[in-house]
Amino acid sequence: MNVHPVDRADTKIELARQERARNRPRLSAEWLLDGPGFAWLRFVVDLIMLVLAVVAAIVGARAAKVALDGEVTLYAFPLIVVALMYVRGLYKQQLVISILDGIAPVVSSISVAAMACLAVVTFADPGSRPAGLVARAWLFALVYVGAARVLLVSSQRRARARGLLGKATLIVGAGRVGAHVARRLEEHPEYGLKPIGFLDADPPPSLEVVDRRAPVLGAPSDLEGVVIDHEVEHVILAFSRDRDQTLVPIVRRCDELGLQVSLVPRLYEGINERVALDHLGGMPLLALRAVDPKGWQFDIKHLFDRLASALILVVLSPLLLAVALGVRVSSPGPIMFRQRRVGRDGQVFDILKFRSMRERPKEADSFSPTRGSAPGGVEGEDRRTGFGRFIRRTALDELPQLLNVVRGEMSLVGPRPERPEFVSLFDDDIDRYGDRHRVKSGITGWAQVNGFRGQTSLADRVEWDNFYIENWSLWLDVKILLLTVVAVVRQSPED
Repeated sequence: MNVHPVDRADTKIELARQERARNRPRLSAEWLLDGPGFAWLRFVVDLIMLVLAVVAAIVGARAAKVALDGEVTLYAFPLIVVALMYVRGLYKQQLVISILDGIAPVVSSISVAAMACLAVVTFADPGSRPAGLVARAWLFALVYVGAARVLLVSSQRRARARGLLGKATLIVGAGRVGAHVARRLEEHPEYGLKPIGFLDADPPPSLEVVDRRAPVLGAPSDLEGVVIDHEVEHVILAFSRDRDQTLVPIVRRCDELGLQVSLVPRLYEGINERVALDHLGGMPLLALRAVDPKGWQFDIKHLFDRLASALILVVLSPLLLAVALGVRVSSPGPIMFRQRRVGRDGQVFDILKFRSMRERPKEADSFSPTRGSAPGGVEGEDRRTGFGRFIRRTALDELPQLLNVVRGEMSLVGPRPERPEFVSLFDDDIDRYGDRHRVKSGITGWAQVNGFRGQTSLADRVEWDNFYIENWSLWLDVKILLLTVVAVVRQSPED
């Protein structure tokens, strides 16, 4: 009796899975924090926290002698909340779970459930007064569920960052895009995917893809063998020289083998979070919706920027005066540091900072960044004063840029502006560098809160800046401002 090669491969993979299962505890940390168990873990923890919130609300109401109208209805509160959170997709598997992005759906689910309980009690007994009890349950639920979710997500990220968790990941396509995917996964272990190599029938030579570090393990036809040998759990399809018709069977085969599959789409540079999926018969059709940097949404953003900056300047005026005095006393020279920078549509303006360095001697050589690296931070000789180190570490030296925002030259959030001499250089060397100038420059930006400050990779900074522009929203601005505060507290910015 002949055995089909596919059946033989399936048998080998199944035997390999059984062997791994025998050597792994049933409820392992990996299953709980980086597998299907993480969804169940979040569900159970949410439910426990909600039950505790209801208990705390009832106990607190009794201690405060608040009416317990609606106590029986409140017992259904935890179930309503987890049902709403399930509908909102809060238990789906994701590469990275954002704490900030999860705030709104958690708050809305708890709030809607609380209003539903309040409405039911009021309708059933118009003379009752359930507001005090329900308000307590709502507040305790926000605190308990929020704290538990932060703890769970932080635990997962720390475990991934330390290499304790991570799925062996195979990348189909060993070209520039595939190498970029692998490098991004290596630099950000919090995604939980460990690139082990590439599959490519005709890989470009290493000289054409200089940042390809993982090995090419074979052609797409070698999928089964590589999956068995390396215990692969996730496959990413990047660009390759194979025709799309040859890749479709790869996707189906991955599904048959129980592998998770991700795809880097063609024209990925033009795809943002506003993309809509339609269907043309049985063919999927992506409707691309680009953001307009000169549209009314950005007019609202700039109005908010100027009003908020003016208010911050008034509130922080005593601090600004104290910093100005500290700069004056710390070393001779002007209080303000001015430098020409390039903003939206190539407009040049003078950026303002509190001076943190001794003045450069006239005979000093000008700074030139290394190829592929952005300028910034300490360039050349370290001329920072003692007080200058302090205001850089706390980002107080950046506060005068609020005046640039009030004058309409900058925004609170946007790509960091660069000097004219470097802009002309980078325009020729870095792909899509000029696209950053579609919007106003910012005091802080998406690249900065993701670690690209000072003399870091310029190509990566450009990638994050353009992502910000193409996926802009007011909430993204708020998130970046919050992350900036966290970044200032955690480490000293060098930009």
